[in-house]
Amino acid sequence: MTLYSRVRPLAFKLPAETAHDLGKRTLRAAQSTRPTRAALSYAYQYDDPALEVDLFETTFPNPVGVAAGFDKNAEVTHALAALGFGFVEIGTVTPYPQEGNDRPRLFRLREDEGMVNRMGFNGQGMERVKSRLEEDGTPAIPLGVNVGKMNSSSEREAIEDYRRVFDRLSPFADYVVVNVSCPNTPEEFDEGSPEHLRAIFETLEAENDRDVPILVKIGPDEPEESIFDLVDIVQAFDLDGIVATNTSTSREGLASPRREEWGGLSGKPIADRSTAVIRSLAEYTDGDLPIIGVGGVDSPESAYEKIRAGASLVQLYTGFVYEGPSTAKRINRGLAALLERDGFSSVEDAVGADLE
Repeated sequence: MTLYSRVRPLAFKLPAETAHDLGKRTLRAAQSTRPTRAALSYAYQYDDPALEVDLFETTFPNPVGVAAGFDKNAEVTHALAALGFGFVEIGTVTPYPQEGNDRPRLFRLREDEGMVNRMGFNGQGMERVKSRLEEDGTPAIPLGVNVGKMNSSSEREAIEDYRRVFDRLSPFADYVVVNVSCPNTPEEFDEGSPEHLRAIFETLEAENDRDVPILVKIGPDEPEESIFDLVDIVQAFDLDGIVATNTSTSREGLASPRREEWGGLSGKPIADRSTAVIRSLAEYTDGDLPIIGVGGVDSPESAYEKIRAGASLVQLYTGFVYEGPSTAKRINRGLAALLERDGFSSVEDAVGADLE
């Protein structure tokens, strides 16, 4: 029995957001000195050359990253690196501080090993995040920045929101993700319309003097035809990849009494749908468009399934909450064993293996 398995029942007695904030404060303290970071690295990192992934003109030490939403304000990136993750994506970051939706807004679905959130892009804003990255430095692993709009912004104002955050934070980023698929923000206009997406991408491409890789995050609930329409736009603007998928509004097959809470569903309940979207994207693009797979990753097997379906990298958030600080080490060790079992010399060799 691990230490976390003993602590988790106590943490799960707290409201989910309270426990999350407490966990981040603990990680913030743990990353505050070199000796404590070194101790975390010694305990939790797992290194294997077969796990390295070269993508977006950088090297990821392993394919297992932390999804946007866990460290919105770049408070614990160094601790997450020490815990053995291969990359971390901060955000969603908005131009200005934003309270988000009223509490409670984060719920555990323990019977389903999932979570529902309706956070609503709460965060400290781009200037505070920029200052923290300048003061703390970027982590020793690739850093993604997930950018979003203010909840009150009109369609025209939203374009400027994305531009502002991109301008401020792209110098720190190894890649940037445009988040237009969150189900927890006000629906003032159709964020996924082709016209709106084209306006976003045109604006960011004009701003992108440093050629920072730009990706777009899509949801799991859209029909396949709509997903392919988005891919066509992504390819037309020569964007660098897709994050698949965001949270879901579906509640099919859930057992938890909290299943009727509105918001985005994450974790194990959306694993199969997320993998299906990844597979469809990989088949539609002939594997030429990099995919970061997210949704229900909590084990070596679930990560490997997404990689074989076409994902070059995977992310998790809910799985981290349920499995604790050893999650990355356990998944990476298991991935290395699965690669060896199936005769692959690297993660890159296994990407899309089930499509062949």
